[in-house]
Amino acid sequence: MAKKIYQGEINDKERSKRKLINSVGKVLKIKGYSGLTATNIAKAAGLSRRLITTYFDSVDHLVETYVRHKDYWTEASGNIGEIIEQNQGNNTKEVINYLLQNQLDYFYNSTEMQKLILWEISEKTKIMYEVCDDRERLGSKIFELADEEFKADIIDIRAISALLVAGIYYTVLHAKSTNTLFCGIDINEPEGMKRIKNAISLIIENA
Repeated sequence: MAKKIYQGEINDKERSKRKLINSVGKVLKIKGYSGLTATNIAKAAGLSRRLITTYFDSVDHLVETYVRHKDYWTEASGNIGEIIEQNQGNNTKEVINYLLQNQLDYFYNSTEMQKLILWEISEKTKIMYEVCDDRERLGSKIFELADEEFKADIIDIRAISALLVAGIYYTVLHAKSTNTLFCGIDINEPEGMKRIKNAISLIIENA
């Protein structure tokens, strides 16, 4: 007869760690970044608060683990690495348009990412500073191709992209928090979302 394996908190360390990491996202959705306390996270996980310090040393380290585990920027980028490799510096506009369209969809549908962006622009923290750095490193790969492709032009594709990303963030956050029109457009409706996507493509194409 096979020996029964005990699946308690001590022997099931990895399962408990995953529950704590996932619970950061749950708390973030409901209470925002200000609600990321040891008590709230442990309660959402159904575990003891002491496991946070046992497995992650501190709440900050747990939250950092969640952010990196979530890797939301890479998810929002889709299979951008493969596209860059296939593109080889030809028609970088197409790559940037794909990235922005994908980011719009992902950001609109991810409550957690919306909360993280609000946190990023509301408080100066080590965690979000490092996340911003990671995002810039990913973006730099695309812009290096763009710089080479457009070096003879006066088009500043980085500045255009910055405005479009900022527009995506604000438009989505406005729609989600107020549920009202913005410039007469409702992106909570398919037609409104389509108009924004078409505008992004038009701006990139005419850059």
